[in-house]
Amino acid sequence: MYAYIKGKLEDVFEDHLVIDVSGIGYEIYSPNPYNFQRQIEQEVKIYTYFHVREDAQILYGFKEQEEKSLFKKLLNVSGIGPKNALSIVGQTSAHDFALAIEHEDDGFLTNFPGVGKKTARQMILDLKGKVDEWMHSGGATMTEPDAGSVNITTMSTEGADEALEALKALGYSSREINRISGKLKAYDGHSTDDFVKKGLQLLTSKR
Repeated sequence: MYAYIKGKLEDVFEDHLVIDVSGIGYEIYSPNPYNFQRQIEQEVKIYTYFHVREDAQILYGFKEQEEKSLFKKLLNVSGIGPKNALSIVGQTSAHDFALAIEHEDDGFLTNFPGVGKKTARQMILDLKGKVDEWMHSGGATMTEPDAGSVNITTMSTEGADEALEALKALGYSSREINRISGKLKAYDGHSTDDFVKKGLQLLTSKR
């Protein structure tokens, strides 16, 4: 029903955003709302999915079209509801998820909250062959060292620091944050969103 919503970002909460469009405030549930924190009072474009059920009508919103597409595919999996799908989108990229599905890596899939062995196998059964277009996009690539390596290092430091602050805002303790700090700063991410997703993966991974 709504392909996207463009308007002024009024506020950011733990699980949703409020977007003002011509005086109407849209409450939009998002996988990582704090990724938008720096855009408060600015115009933003959110790719949306309108979910209707008997007792509620809910708007879900995503920073990238690819995240929305992954969310929609997850809803087609038996046993996966919007809450689980949103959590998965918030903790991985479409590229990494597609690799796990195509390689039948249920160990990767069971790292997500609420996903057990049975659900992981169902995800593989329902989605294998349907997400392979993401396998060759969005992943980190190795490059030869050059003048740009300084910028990559800066991005790693800044992105990790911003992600750690976002994770604190989501309610994770200092002890939990300190546990993953080193690994997150060593991660080769390309945006703050990448680092937040990686941080959530590290925080929720089974040991």
